Amino acid sequence: MTIVTRFAPSPTGYLHIGGGRTALFNWLYARGKGGKFLLRIEDTDQQRSTQEAVDVIINGLKWLGLDWDGEIVYQLARSNLHADAAREMLARGNAYYCYCSPEELEAMRAKAQAEGRQPKYDGTWRNRDPKDAPAGVKPVIRLKAPQTGDTQIADIVQGLVTVQNEQLDDLILLRSDGTPTYNLAVVVDDIDMGITHVIRGDDHLNNAFKQQQIYLALGKTPPAFAHIPLIHGPDGAKLSKRHGAAAIEEYRDMGYLPEAMRNYLLRLGWGHGDTEIIDSLSAQKLFSLEHIGQSPSRLDFDKLKSVNAHYIKLADDTRLLDLILPIMEKNLGQQLDASQTERVRKGLKGLKPRANTVLELAEAAAFYIRPSTMDDAARAAINDNTKPRLAAVVGLLEGISDWQAGTIELAVKEYLKQQNIKLGELGPALRAALTGSLQSPALFEVIETLGREETIQRLRQVA
Repeated sequence: MTIVTRFAPSPTGYLHIGGGRTALFNWLYARGKGGKFLLRIEDTDQQRSTQEAVDVIINGLKWLGLDWDGEIVYQLARSNLHADAAREMLARGNAYYCYCSPEELEAMRAKAQAEGRQPKYDGTWRNRDPKDAPAGVKPVIRLKAPQTGDTQIADIVQGLVTVQNEQLDDLILLRSDGTPTYNLAVVVDDIDMGITHVIRGDDHLNNAFKQQQIYLALGKTPPAFAHIPLIHGPDGAKLSKRHGAAAIEEYRDMGYLPEAMRNYLLRLGWGHGDTEIIDSLSAQKLFSLEHIGQSPSRLDFDKLKSVNAHYIKLADDTRLLDLILPIMEKNLGQQLDASQTERVRKGLKGLKPRANTVLELAEAAAFYIRPSTMDDAARAAINDNTKPRLAAVVGLLEGISDWQAGTIELAVKEYLKQQNIKLGELGPALRAALTGSLQSPALFEVIETLGREETIQRLRQVA
């Protein structure tokens, strides 16, 4: 059997982090099993669905690096298939026309509530002859659900979950205007697309019982279900905007790399011992639905930063340069020329191990274009004692022809030895003059990267 999974978001808003993880788990399972991962846009809610939301979903998946097989399926365009399925259930005797008015349905609900019962349709038209239908009333089509016994879901994550059929309703399949309801559309599409495994958030678990009954009413075998616990905030409460970024694109804009997000989301509810860093190729081989936990996961932004820092260290310099240049130009209010861009590129080697995010990397690299505004500690390092020494270093640097960090370091240390000065007495002043801070990558690496002209110019400005 070829494994076929799907990600089926509704385009009514942004792609949230929980949706991103659901897509990832479906993608990993399909790729690891040599199967297919499909994308379906469930756009039947025409009032709330927007093209902008569709674009956000697609762009978010592309940024995460989750490629899908085949063309995108749009649910709205398949309404005729959904309606045909409802009529097929009518023909099988597993569905029926219901002519109840909204007022009658409201009276049923009110009566059930008054009697302390669960509000549900009372089956008024379940066994009535459609010939008794009132004139001019367009009916809905309802599922003739089993009324006794139970419906069981052998969920791969949640285990065996059971609901008594008397608690379920004869749900509407096709509305009076001929449009399908959510549960019918989902089942028909999953059947038509050959979905073998439905992997989604456990907020859909109640729908799974209804959907399984629709599968059986159509004479089809339900897929395997795997309902993933939701993601909570660091405080254990349901994830919301107050916890910080919720949309995938926000994490991109905050400077996280897609491979870091994939790694972090993988470990958010799925485990492989104590291993935290798992690249996507390894994840495809290791991932299994059975190792998804049954408890909600909690966001840990410190851990996310740590994972992201790991991938920044591994990232190609050219790629990182392309990411940080637009940020730097915006922050600095200027376009970088070729020499400045090359200076930043060379400086990435020393900057990458110190950055948690792309934004931090861009901010840290700014001193290669112009020194940052000195704080009190940096200003204090440049004083009457250090200024003459900085001037002497300028003369020393002017005579160096081999502009390499090692050569520069040897020359400066020889000067310090002759003057009986320790590097710790001059290093902070050098660093402050060149970067505007007492914190930076290795000093002589900074000098090499800045280049002769820029280094001497900055030292002269303070010496």
